[in-house]
Parts: sequence; C-alpha cells; structure tokens
Amino acid sequence: MKCPYCEKEIPGITCQQCGSVSPEEAKFCMECGVSLVEEVEDTFEDDNGFDLGDRVLCPDGTCTGIIVDGRCSECGRTPDEVKKQEEQQEAQQEEQQEEQQEEQQEEQQEDKQEDKQEEKEPDKE
Repeated sequence: MKCPYCEKEIPGITCQQCGSVSPEEAKFCMECGVSLVEEVEDTFEDDNGFDLGDRVLCPDGTCTGIIVDGRCSECGRTPDEVKKQEEQQEAQQEEQQEEQQEEQQEEQQEDKQEDKQEEKEPDKE
C-alpha cells in the first residue's frame, strides 16, 4: 500500500472479505468496513484455569471474596453460615423493633393517663 501524498510504501494487511489493503494499525477495512481485528473472548482464565465468569461471590454483602471449595476466600465462611448469621440478625432486629413499639405504646398509655389525671384535678379545686 502506498501513501497517496508521498507515495512511500506503508505496511498493510489484506481484508479477508474484499481483498483490499489497509494500514497495519487499522481496526476496520477502509473499503468494506469489516473488522480486521480478531475478537477477544470476554472470559479470562488465569494460570490456575480459574474462569472469572464462573465465580460465585460471597453472599455477605460486606465481603469481597469469592466462594472457592465451598468457603469464601476472604472471610472463610460458607454460604450457609452467612445465611444463618443474616437470619439471626434479622430476628434480633425484629425483636428490637417489637420492644420499641411496646415501649412507645406504654409511653402513650402513660401520657393518656396523665392527661386524664390533669383533667380531673381542676375539678377537685
């Protein structure tokens, strides 16, 4: 392929579809527009044969590990252990909410009783 201005030889690659020559650095054919670059697969395998597309993240929302051989690579817990801990935390939160609601109801009842007593006291005077 020759430069149209200086007529210097430019190294090029031949398009598989139309046969025209495009510069080596070209990603697409200058004639037909077909891709000249080989497509790279989305999955990556490291030296250990571990496919990043198949990884399973730790179910603990605060952990950045992945499940390898049934355990998290960071926190060391199994998914079942994480699930049990989450269930315990949810149960504790529900208990706390119930206690708070009961306390609020008791306070409201006390306030009502105080209001009734205040209403009765002026009658006594």
